[in-house]
Amino acid sequence: MKTPLLSQLQMFLAVARLRSFSGAARELSVSTAAVSQAVSRLEKQLRVVLLTRTTRSVTVTDAGRRLVEEAGPGIGQALAALTTVSAQPGEAVGRLRLSAPRMAVPFITPVLSGFRARHPRVEVEVVIEDRFVDIVAEGYDAGVRLTEAIERDMVQLRLTGAFRFVVVGAPSYLARHGMPQRPEELLRHECITFRSQTTGTLYAWELERGRKTWRVPARGGMVTGDSQLMLSLAEAGAGLVYAFEPSVQEQLRTGRLKVVLEAYAPTVPGFFLYFPSRAQRSGPLRLFVEAARELAPKAA
Repeated sequence: MKTPLLSQLQMFLAVARLRSFSGAARELSVSTAAVSQAVSRLEKQLRVVLLTRTTRSVTVTDAGRRLVEEAGPGIGQALAALTTVSAQPGEAVGRLRLSAPRMAVPFITPVLSGFRARHPRVEVEVVIEDRFVDIVAEGYDAGVRLTEAIERDMVQLRLTGAFRFVVVGAPSYLARHGMPQRPEELLRHECITFRSQTTGTLYAWELERGRKTWRVPARGGMVTGDSQLMLSLAEAGAGLVYAFEPSVQEQLRTGRLKVVLEAYAPTVPGFFLYFPSRAQRSGPLRLFVEAARELAPKAA
């Protein structure tokens, strides 16, 4: 029996998102052979190669990527609509996939908690990662990011107020090494650094004063992607850290850490929920947007 076109598309999108035929089969509760056959039939009908397969990996071709971008949101909405038909009147049923950075967790937690309490039959998957994410190509309904990291064609909803990024150090470290007075003086200090998850390069600390900006290639003997470890090392006097100010409020209040170069601390507009404009009619997403407007800590 031939697989209907809608099912073929669904299987292809699952493989493209997971980069795995077996993973897609597990998610869809079908056999790996069924997924492989469905994708092959779809490629034959379209007369293009959508996936490049090797014994170790699955890669999406340019044609496949275009299909993901154009058909992915629509197929997701169609499947969600079919699922919703089985719900009781006034009850929301479906699935919502969100991408968010680790820094945003405290701000999205009350929204997620409140949303689940209101709509218990909507399954929510939240993937926490700090790299830049193409939410359309990777199968997400929406994402949370700083506004400068969001594509201009996306709808944006404010989740927080503005906040600063600050350089902080322990009193013990500053007593031994002194307090830097200008951004370039950071080059003479021990800095606990981290790599960009998008580029893999060491992150340059961004500072500003008035209209002038700096990107300081801070360096030191410790590199880590774990923010808690960075702050623990800073509190122990091991070096200076570039931190998201809300994440160090308690340490600053108690004096375990002090702000360095405060006059140069950059301010960013805050975190925003974002999603493609064509996805606004998705039932679970529409309800989540409503919850975010009401429950976000500092929603506009």
